[in-house]
Amino acid sequence: MKPDPDEAAGNSGAVARAVPAVTRAVAILRLLSRSEAPLGVHAIARPLGMVPSTCLHILRALVAEELLSVDSATKRYALASGVVALARGMLRNDPFANLAQPVLDRLAAEYGTTAIGVEATGLDHIVALAIARPGHALRLQVDVGSRYPALISATGRCIAAFGDHSWKEMERRFHTLRWENPPSLQQWRDDVQATRESGYAVDEGRYITGVTVIAAPVMPRGRVSHAIVVVGVAEQLRRLGLEDIGTAMRAQAAALSLKLEGA
Repeated sequence: MKPDPDEAAGNSGAVARAVPAVTRAVAILRLLSRSEAPLGVHAIARPLGMVPSTCLHILRALVAEELLSVDSATKRYALASGVVALARGMLRNDPFANLAQPVLDRLAAEYGTTAIGVEATGLDHIVALAIARPGHALRLQVDVGSRYPALISATGRCIAAFGDHSWKEMERRFHTLRWENPPSLQQWRDDVQATRESGYAVDEGRYITGVTVIAAPVMPRGRVSHAIVVVGVAEQLRRLGLEDIGTAMRAQAAALSLKLEGA
């Protein structure tokens, strides 16, 4: 009996064929996740380059699956609780989120900072999978599921240093990043080299003025897949000792890497 061509391609690691309806549905979900208010059909279809009637069919299907809700009066759509249920199911079974949470709790308590565990597997985005905040921590617009450009700030330096990506592609993406106090390309390359040597990265006020970000890569089997990050007021973290914090985070990240290898 001959194997199914699509199944065989999937088993061999071939790139999956695009499924337009699925791609459009995902694009709609992502657009609404970024929107601060519900949107109507035309406001959704226009930026996505979709025919409104096609967009409407997909919206209705997503409502039926409880991934979107629609206001019957305004005919505007928003994410629904079904998305939260999916995310909770993913996080409940995600080894990194479960293993990282106690580490983040300790970091947040010890340094009085927000501590974040992120997925960092490519050059598109990093995604927050776990967060710990002490009561008096600097409040940032970050929640589980928040996405940021992969190469931004301290986490980006970790990805650049340990992610085995080409400099040509990283430099192209570097020029699209938005920093409050942007480094030059040479400064950034020097920072990446320093990260490779120290095993952790520090961003002092580059990404956000007055805020320091420290990140350490989590690298099961030698490949960066995640990172642990602390974010705090620059003066506070400098007083605690950036090198001491970075060294401690490097050790915690290495321990997480070993645990993920056995997960």
